[in-house]
Amino acid sequence: MSLVELIAQADDRGLAASGLACLDRCVPLLGGDDEILRPLWASLADSGDVGDWGERLEHARGRLGGAGEPGEGEAARLARRMLEAAPVERSGAQVRVWADACSVAALQIHRMLDPLEDEASSVDSRREGRTEGMSPLVAAELRRQVAVLELLAGHGVGGLRRALEVSIEGRRVLQAVVSRRARRG
Repeated sequence: MSLVELIAQADDRGLAASGLACLDRCVPLLGGDDEILRPLWASLADSGDVGDWGERLEHARGRLGGAGEPGEGEAARLARRMLEAAPVERSGAQVRVWADACSVAALQIHRMLDPLEDEASSVDSRREGRTEGMSPLVAAELRRQVAVLELLAGHGVGGLRRALEVSIEGRRVLQAVVSRRARRG
């Protein structure tokens, strides 16, 4: 099943986890640490209590800063937009739109930062399942996005821990890429 199909079939918790996982993997671009989004992950595990999401989101926004830094690159601007666009309610149409936008933004970020060229003209074809000539960093991000959605679809709240582990792995990979680029540039 393609990423687009998985997003279309996901429930509110799966969509929130998907968007959050994309954002979490891109947190190194915003200067965030491993723990900054943990309260949001915890709110997804809370049975039915969606009220804490908004408070925890505002706290994360405050810790990650407001407007972009001068000289901030396009990848960081995309990550910042993911954070700013996060809905205060983690249910309904807004969370679906956010999860979809986060998916696109995270793939674009990985495409920008991948030293190898991705042959597709856009990330849309990747999300639809066309993976020929895909660069390694984009391929890994696509696999992570699919894994998070499949974990939540297959295991519900029980899949959150593994989804977080998938996200942490991706965050560390992106952090290494960002560090390597900083040393070179």
